[in-house]
Amino acid sequence: MLRTLSIRDFVIVDFVELELTSGFTVFTGETGAGKSILIDALALALGGRGDASVVRDGAAKADITVDCIVNGDALHWLATNEFECAESNNVLMRRVIDNAGRSKAFINGIAATAGQLRELGEMLVDIHGQHAHQSLLKIEAQRALLDSQAGLHNELKDVDAAYKAWRSLAKQCDEFETTAKSVLLERERLEWQVGELEKLRIKSGEWDDIVQEHSRLSHAASLIEGAREALMLISEADNPILSQLSALNQKLHKLASVDTTLNHILECTEPARIHLQEAVYALNDYLSRVELDPQRLHEVDTRLEAMHSIGRKLRISPNDLASFYASLLAQLQQLAGATDLDGLRKQEGLLKAAYLNVAQRLSVARAKAGQSLGSAVTTAMQELSMSGGRFDVALHPCEPTAFGIEQVEFMVAGHAGTAPKPLVKVASGGELARIALAISVITSSVTHTPTLIFDEVDSGIGGAVAEVVGRLLKRLGHDHQVLCVTHLPQVASQANQHFQVVKMASSDGSKTFSSIVSLDARSRVEEIARMLGGLEITATTRKHARELLAS
Repeated sequence: MLRTLSIRDFVIVDFVELELTSGFTVFTGETGAGKSILIDALALALGGRGDASVVRDGAAKADITVDCIVNGDALHWLATNEFECAESNNVLMRRVIDNAGRSKAFINGIAATAGQLRELGEMLVDIHGQHAHQSLLKIEAQRALLDSQAGLHNELKDVDAAYKAWRSLAKQCDEFETTAKSVLLERERLEWQVGELEKLRIKSGEWDDIVQEHSRLSHAASLIEGAREALMLISEADNPILSQLSALNQKLHKLASVDTTLNHILECTEPARIHLQEAVYALNDYLSRVELDPQRLHEVDTRLEAMHSIGRKLRISPNDLASFYASLLAQLQQLAGATDLDGLRKQEGLLKAAYLNVAQRLSVARAKAGQSLGSAVTTAMQELSMSGGRFDVALHPCEPTAFGIEQVEFMVAGHAGTAPKPLVKVASGGELARIALAISVITSSVTHTPTLIFDEVDSGIGGAVAEVVGRLLKRLGHDHQVLCVTHLPQVASQANQHFQVVKMASSDGSKTFSSIVSLDARSRVEEIARMLGGLEITATTRKHARELLAS
């Protein structure tokens, strides 16, 4: 429930702070005084769109704050989004728009997005605009209203998901049929490439290994000759290097015993001797293993040529043949599944059946909700001076869509004895306004939204019907907080709380402001009298105003 609404520098409002109560509250005033501006400001604070044009001329920014009492889903949403209430179950929603069009939003003093304001606001307030009856003529709006009234949100989600899954696969099947030839050609090409590679059975990393082995085998003679020559120079020739280095070390060892400064030189030559000795051992080991193998060299040559040949044929580096083979297998497997048209069509049939199953459940729920809504609106039409009138909700079968397998259409008979026809064809302006109001009141009566706002939804209504409208809204106020902008005295007289919106000029007459006054019993008589009789209020109009308020 809304507790306070604070508006600063919004359009023609300088500053207003309203304390709101439960029950039925009305806002009245002269045409152009700014009654609907209040609703616009509230809508902005609840996440609606706004720009620099909403900032009052000469002001730096427009600032709107709403103090609400929340519970249930709204409290859970606040906790989930880390906007916990600091005090009991109160929440502050604030929206600021500067004269450059920049917007800021806050929930409980914490920066938020306009989307978060809107998401929370939808749980707290439901606004019925003065042009709601015009949108009611659209088939899409009629379907949305029925589904919302019946609470079919989960069913709609199931139907939408099933429809998308079915149509996505159906599209895949259609695309395959149109491209079947090219898919088969591609599959044949991949199978040929895979077959060529499978003949060689190339392993990952094989190219590097075989290139290295080929280099070793092709240079085996020179490798053996070079290793023997090195061994000869180091240890087997006349006066070999190792013997000379050993003799040198012995001599330096004797000299170092005389002059220790030579120990440093000895430390350099001794490791060299040791390393040369180890080189001798390694060369002997190498020569024992290396041998000329013409047969193996021929095999390696043949393998290299085969890999070079298939690489040129497929335009792939021999080193990449193994990874290329793996990618070909993956592509071939994917195409094998894609070319199973019979399997795809069978799966499509299963998805279509699943869609029709959930869509038919939605149809049953809509039919039940349509009967209930039709009966309730028909009853309300009798109260709204449409005696004998009837309201039906028709479900016309249609091609499957994401919204189901039927089209929802509101049908109305304005008088007894006439057959119901589409709402767009039979309802006059006054009848349409009354039917729209009846639907708004009926659908609102079952909503969990605590605050309902009606912005001049009673336009086109007058006389005794207006009094009935007032009673309907007051009755609605027993279970909800109801705010209503109205120009009808019969409606305003039924309110539990009454605000008057007044347009006034600044002291120098250069600017115009909207002011809002909470009316007491005496001032309510004057306002109701004004609404009844215009600018010139007489004793008769005051008497009539008292009678309306008393009733």
